[in-house]
Amino acid sequence: MKCPGQDTLYWKPGAIYEVPCPQCGANVEFFKDDTARKCPTCQHRFVNPDMDFGCAAYCQYAEQCIGTLPEEFLLQKEDLLKDRVAIEMKRYFRRDFKRIGHATRVARYAERIGRGEGSNPAVVLCAAYLHDIGIVEAEKKHGSSEACFQEQEGPAVAREILEKLGAKPPLVEEVCDIVGHHHHPREQETLNFKVLYDADWIANLEDRKKENDLQPEKIETIIAEKFLTESGRSEARKTLL
Repeated sequence: MKCPGQDTLYWKPGAIYEVPCPQCGANVEFFKDDTARKCPTCQHRFVNPDMDFGCAAYCQYAEQCIGTLPEEFLLQKEDLLKDRVAIEMKRYFRRDFKRIGHATRVARYAERIGRGEGSNPAVVLCAAYLHDIGIVEAEKKHGSSEACFQEQEGPAVAREILEKLGAKPPLVEEVCDIVGHHHHPREQETLNFKVLYDADWIANLEDRKKENDLQPEKIETIIAEKFLTESGRSEARKTLL
C-alpha cells in the first residue's frame, strides 16, 4: 500500500496538469509528483516547476518511500520545515501572544537580513522562531526570564521540537547552538548567528522605542556599535528611524 500522500487514489483535481516547455513552448503533461519530464516535441528535459510531494515534503521517511529526492525538492523540504517550526512555537507558547509576536517579528527581520547576507534560510528562520523558546522553563525553574536562563534552558526544548519534526542533525545542532547563546556573540561567529542576532536586536529596539520613546540618536549609536551585519544595520535604520 502506498503512503496516502503519494497514492493517486487520494489525489484531488489539479494533480495532473500541463506545463509549457521552456525550450519550445509545447505543453508537457506532469503528475504532481514527477520530478522532471522530457518534452515529446523537442526532447528537452526540465524540472517540474509545480512539484508537489504532499506529505513527503516533511516526512522523515520520504526518501525510503519514493526514492532519492532531487536537490530542488530538498530545498523545498527545508523551507517547509521552518513553517512547521513556527506552528510548534505557537503551540508551545499557547496564549502568550507577546512572545509569539516577538518570535514572528524576529523571523520576518531575519528573513530580510538573511536574503541580503546570503545566509542559510532554514537555519536562520528555525533559530528565529525558537530563539526564546527557553523562557517557559527558565521562569519555571529559575523564576526569571533573564538571558542567561533562556540560553541555558532553550536548546533542550528546541532540540525536542526539531527532532520531532525530522530535521537533519546538522541543522538541529546549529540551531540549538544559536539558541544557547543568542544574546552573547562569541569572538568568531557564523553568518547565520549574526543574522539572527541583528534581527532580535531590531525587534527588541522596536519594543523599547514604543515603551520608552527611545531617541533616534540612541538608536543610531546602538546600530553602529552592536549590529553584526551590514544588511542588519540597513534593516534597522529602515524599520526604526
